[in-house]
Amino acid sequence: MREPPLSRPPTAAIVLVCNGPGELTTWVRPLAQRLHRQLELQPVVPGAARSLELVLVPCPNATGSEARVARDLGLFSRIVPARRFWDLLLWPGRHGPWPAQGVVVFLGGDQFWTVLLSARLGYRHLTYAEWVARWPRWNDRIAAMGPQAATRLQARWRQRCTVVGDLMADLSEEARAVAPLPEGEWVALLPGSKRAKLLVGVPFLLDTADRLARLRPGCRFLLPVAPTTSVNDLLAYGGRGNPIQRHYGAQPPRLLEPEPGTGQRWLISGAGTPILLFEQHPAHGALSQCALALTTVGANTAELGALGVPMIVLVPTQHLQVMQAWDGWLGLLARLPLLRWLLGLALTAWRMRQRGFLAWPNISAGRAVVPERVGAITPAEIAAEANEWLAHPERLQGQRDDLRSLRGQPGAVAALAAMVQELLPAA
Repeated sequence: MREPPLSRPPTAAIVLVCNGPGELTTWVRPLAQRLHRQLELQPVVPGAARSLELVLVPCPNATGSEARVARDLGLFSRIVPARRFWDLLLWPGRHGPWPAQGVVVFLGGDQFWTVLLSARLGYRHLTYAEWVARWPRWNDRIAAMGPQAATRLQARWRQRCTVVGDLMADLSEEARAVAPLPEGEWVALLPGSKRAKLLVGVPFLLDTADRLARLRPGCRFLLPVAPTTSVNDLLAYGGRGNPIQRHYGAQPPRLLEPEPGTGQRWLISGAGTPILLFEQHPAHGALSQCALALTTVGANTAELGALGVPMIVLVPTQHLQVMQAWDGWLGLLARLPLLRWLLGLALTAWRMRQRGFLAWPNISAGRAVVPERVGAITPAEIAAEANEWLAHPERLQGQRDDLRSLRGQPGAVAALAAMVQELLPAA
């Protein structure tokens, strides 16, 4: 009888670097899947000469559950959580042996972290630049989302840059393989994936759904459960333990367990509105079938735009004391125990006054493609506006066409995977 081949350590590694839940779902996952299709990589191919690794970097917008979500994907030989990033830089050997050669790929966070990591490991360096490549001197290659990022480079670095397109443009192709939703006019509710957003977003959107259901009785509701949260979390944020809930209805929601054989769970709002919980990840196929989405700001607006789903983007500012999920050093200061409330409130108020566009389709287009509702907005106002959109399908189609025109052509994931392969040493 033949003995199984001996396991051997990889001679080269591809290290994907990411920060938050949106980038993990929309950038890292499709690229990792593509690389496994193109190359023999551990852990999918045990004993392969190359491995695929993931390093999570510190980020104020992370939820802390990214490592768990990444492990569930089953695509990575090693996952270094964000809390161990500095330890990795100082003592890489503590995280196991690293191959002598490899490529570090930036896919979210602060680009400087990948500069440090590639230098520490002695690996080549590839940055996916959405808007700007900040450290071209230390990039072996730059994959630009579009001409805007490419033209910002000084002339001496442009030969390192290739425009690959928007990684999210491939989401629409992926969404076609999903089973259809039950018949009806579906509205997606996206309250966010971070605590600061969920505290406001869950009770606000549940109240909005109740009001929209009364205005439009045939309307049906879908709530994709983010991979970094859970159904129990949603129940808690919609319950009396959330001090903001009292502003949006008297009764907390309850969970309706699935009928045998269906596997579908429903969240029943305090007023009795049924909301389908979509717990498969990613939810792109289900979202693409929705007539309209009510969403917070964040990577979800980019996902919806890539899928061509019309949306209303909501930032209710009447609860500024919990809206401290901002980037940068000021966002970090706002989280210090002694300064959190006062500085966080001042920072958020300033950002709201000085804001430009907040939704990714609007930022990309430089104009208002989707409506952004910022201020002391109410569920009654949003329900009325959503009803107006749904009552005029031609307006929805116009927004959908605008979103599709921004999306670009599919193929960015394949192009980026090819650049990674070019930088790898021969197997």
